[in-house]
Amino acid sequence: MEPLALVVPGGTVSGTFWPVGGTSAADFAVVWVHGFGSFRGGEKAAALRAECAARGWAFLSFDFRGHGRSSGNMHELRASGLLEDLQAVRNFLAHRGRTRLGLVGSSMGGFASSWFTLAHAGSVTGCVFLAPAFGFLQRRWDRLTPEQREQWRLTDRLTFKNEWVETELGYGLVEERDRFRPNDLAAAWGKPLLIFHGLADDIVPVEDSLDFVRAAKYPGIELRVFKDGDHRLTAYKDEIAAETCRFFARLTSSPTPPGAHP
Repeated sequence: MEPLALVVPGGTVSGTFWPVGGTSAADFAVVWVHGFGSFRGGEKAAALRAECAARGWAFLSFDFRGHGRSSGNMHELRASGLLEDLQAVRNFLAHRGRTRLGLVGSSMGGFASSWFTLAHAGSVTGCVFLAPAFGFLQRRWDRLTPEQREQWRLTDRLTFKNEWVETELGYGLVEERDRFRPNDLAAAWGKPLLIFHGLADDIVPVEDSLDFVRAAKYPGIELRVFKDGDHRLTAYKDEIAAETCRFFARLTSSPTPPGAHP
């Protein structure tokens, strides 16, 4: 395990790298990309890390700026900043010889990973998303009245609260929404993708994933729905981790080592 402090514009990204690696897929690494208000640890990340270790794959998890142990705060959160953080992760892994990435993004992490993949398709072998928040910016805007939008613009502060986080968001977050439209993403998508979503998700509706799959012309997309799954999908962490690694194994042509899930 190697602790990381990656330099990005105006701050640092904190992460952890597990550089285990066998002779197969020696240039491949799986990257866990967390959601809004979360951090690089947690049960799903741990389950995925264990599956990757069984296959001899390098694994990296990190905190976006404003989250966990990275610098910054949530008020400074921007979609473009998320991509800068992922770029720093990609550069670090490339320096370590890991030039093919498997991105596993949860909620906002799915949003960030998808747009990063669009910009850096040559570095990404495939993606797995958990309840991806494709409408991360637009939905936040659409839920506000005209008066609330104007108040946010004038004060540069919007209070956000759910069961996991309470914070203030800067207006710059939604000023970027025209650059990150879900329909544009779907139209340009061209990478193997596996999506997990819960039918009982009350944060990001499963219809978001269905709409993306319908709109994308690229055929290599699979959507798996858990009927009683909530937004976090923690109850399915082991199944998701195993299926994620099977998915990446097909893309990297990696054999199944002894002890790993076939």
